[in-house]
Amino acid sequence: MEVETLKRLALLGAMKKDVTLSSSTFASLIGSSPQTALERLSVLEEEGYIERVVSNEGQRVRITHEGVLRLKAEYRDYQKIFGELQVVRIKGKVASGLGEGQYYISREGYMRQFSEKLGFDPSPGTLNLLLDEPFALSESDFKSVRIEGFEDEGRTFGACWCRLAKIDGIKGAIVRPERTSRTATLLELIAPVNLRRSLSLSDGDEVDVILE
Repeated sequence: MEVETLKRLALLGAMKKDVTLSSSTFASLIGSSPQTALERLSVLEEEGYIERVVSNEGQRVRITHEGVLRLKAEYRDYQKIFGELQVVRIKGKVASGLGEGQYYISREGYMRQFSEKLGFDPSPGTLNLLLDEPFALSESDFKSVRIEGFEDEGRTFGACWCRLAKIDGIKGAIVRPERTSRTATLLELIAPVNLRRSLSLSDGDEVDVILE
C-alpha cells in the first residue's frame, strides 16, 4: 500500500513542493480512517520516501528523492506490463562549446556515477546541439536519472540530470546541470565514444536524438 499512498501524495503535488494536509483530509483521499492514514505516512517517513513536519495546522509533507525513485520504478513496471514505449525525437544542430565539457565529465565523482547509473563510461567532453525549442530534464521526468553533486580538491561540483538516448544510432545520454545559466535550447550529449569524431560531425550538421 505504500506506493498507492506515495502516488496519492504525488498527485497532490508533493513531488515539487511541500503539501500541508490533515490526517482526516488525507484519510478521505485514500479511503481509510485517520489513524490508518497517519500510520501510512509514518511508514513512508521511516522508509525515507517522504519528509514530514507536524504542526497545529496539520502535516507538511514532501516526497524525497528516494520516494521519486520508488515511483519511477513503479512507472517502469507498468510500462512493461502494458508494453508501452513512448519515443521522443529531438533534432538539433552541432555547435562548438567552450571546452569545459571534458574537464567536468572526466571528474571521478561524475564518471563513477555515469558508469553505475547510465551503464557506460563516457568519452571525455560533450557534443553540443542547438535546438529550435527548449528541452529540460528534471526530477518530475520519470525517466531522468540524477547524478549527485560532490566536492573534489576543495571545489564543489553540482548535481545534474541525465536521460538515456540514441544519438544518430549511438547509445549515449543527455546531460543537464541541475543549476545552470545556460539556455534550455542548448543540449549537451555524452557517449562511450567521441560523438563528433565517430559521426564525422561539423558545426551546423543536424543530429537526430531519440529518447525512450
